[in-house]
This record gives sequence, C-alpha cells and structure tokens, in this order.
Amino acid sequence: MRVRTTPRGWTAVWLVVLALVQAAAFIAVWRVAVHVEIGQWVDTVALTGNRIGQDHIEEPVNRILNAMSVVSLLAATAVIGFIALIRGRIALAVTATLLIAGANATTQLLKYGLARPDFGIDPERIYAGNSLPSGHATVAASVAVALMLVLPRKVRVFGAFLGAGYAAIAGVATLSAGWHRPSDAVAAFLVVGVWAALAGLVLLITQREQAQVESADAHRVAATVLGVGGVLAVVACGIALSWLVDLRATPPSELARRPLLVGYAGSAAGIVGTMGVVMALVLAAVHRLVPRVKG
Repeated sequence: MRVRTTPRGWTAVWLVVLALVQAAAFIAVWRVAVHVEIGQWVDTVALTGNRIGQDHIEEPVNRILNAMSVVSLLAATAVIGFIALIRGRIALAVTATLLIAGANATTQLLKYGLARPDFGIDPERIYAGNSLPSGHATVAASVAVALMLVLPRKVRVFGAFLGAGYAAIAGVATLSAGWHRPSDAVAAFLVVGVWAALAGLVLLITQREQAQVESADAHRVAATVLGVGGVLAVVACGIALSWLVDLRATPPSELARRPLLVGYAGSAAGIVGTMGVVMALVLAAVHRLVPRVKG
C-alpha cells in the first residue's frame, strides 16, 4: 500500500474554494428565492403542493421533525465528540463540535437577520417573516457531516450514505410538514457545507507535519456516486421548476394538482440533491483531513 505525505497546501486551497463556492451558492439561493418574485412564487408552489398525500405521511414526518430538539442536538454532539476521543483524536472531537455549533449558530443568526420582502404571493405566511435557512435541516446535516468525519475509515462510507439520507429526509420533511420552503432546506445544507470546509481547514492547521495519508482511503467511488446522484437530482429539480415558469401568472392556491405535484416533487429532488453533493465533497477530502497515520 502506497503511503505519502499529506499535500496540505493543495488541500487547503481546495477547502477555501469549496467554502467560497458554497457561500456564493447560498447567496444565489437567498437572492433568487427570497428577493425575486418568481423565486418566491416557485417556493410557494412547492409548499402548497405538500398538501397532496399529506394525510398519509403526516405522522412519520412529525415524528422525524419532533425528534430534533436542543437536547437531542447536544446528545448527538456529545456522542460524536466521544467517538473522536476514544479514537485518540482530540482535535477532531473539538473540530466536529465546532462544525455543529458554528453551522447551527450561523443558521439562527441568518434566519433572524435576513429580511423577506412581501410580493403578495404567500398571504398565509405574510407575518411569519424570513424562514431561510431551516434550523431543522441544519441540525440534521451538521450532525450527519460531523458523524462521518469522526467515524473510522472502515465504516465511513456507510456513515456518509446514512447521514446524507437522514439529512435529506429531514429536509424534505420540513417541506412536507409545511414548516419550511424548499429553499430554506437547500440554504441550510449550504451553510453546513461552508462550515465543513472551514472545519477541514482547522484540521489541516492542527495536523502534524509528519502526518501521512494512504490513497486507498480516498473513497473515490462512493464520493462519485453521491456527487453524480446529487447533481442529477438538482438537474431534475431545475427541469421540473422551469416547466412551472409559464404558469407564474396563476396564484399558487389556484393551480391544478399536476403543477403543484411537479413543484413539490421537483423541489424535494433539489433538497435531496444538494445534500448529496455537500456530503460527496466532504467525503472526497476526509482522508486528507483525518489521515489514518497521525504522525
């Protein structure tokens, strides 16, 4: 098995680029979904479409969302930190905790700091104010990414798929329950992605000079599957939502069942796809951030 010194310089550049790209994507989602009339309309169509079949999924959706509380977040953070500590990774335990705390604090600050103009598109929620990013989606995604970081390499891929699936389901659940618009969940995942990149930089800074990585730990196939699957889901979302644009003169509450279903399903695909891409990017770099040989 080939062992080589960790190329920290290029990895640091890659992480900075990832942080900037995901931050730019967040700004784009926020500007289009919140400050552009057609963006608010599409969001509202998806949120209105959640009523289709809601009676059949209401109980499991509420169970998933109600399980996410401050207590459960603290418990999950403690477990993640404990896993890192029993592996002898003190810096990893601290960094994983920083990722979770930073992402969730950022989401709360943005949610209450950002303004949402009223275009008269969603009168039912006019007094609710801004809801971007989603707190529940941030909790799920930050825990999922942090857990994947601290898991041993032999179960890391399993943790990545399980965590991405859990976070994606939680994000769609916020839409299905009517708690959040789809852009809220997408924005939340991007916040977590930015913090994951920043956490990676912290791990590089604390990494010893003689630390080594093994190319066999790269998880390239799994990262490719997650990434390509996520991109395809985002593309499907774009196609579905672009089909709705011709109907933008119609209030969401007056749309027929088909466009509402397209809006809901397309947005759900976008939520799932975004989480897949975020997790794939972290998985592709984790072997450099948490090398098997610490030095």
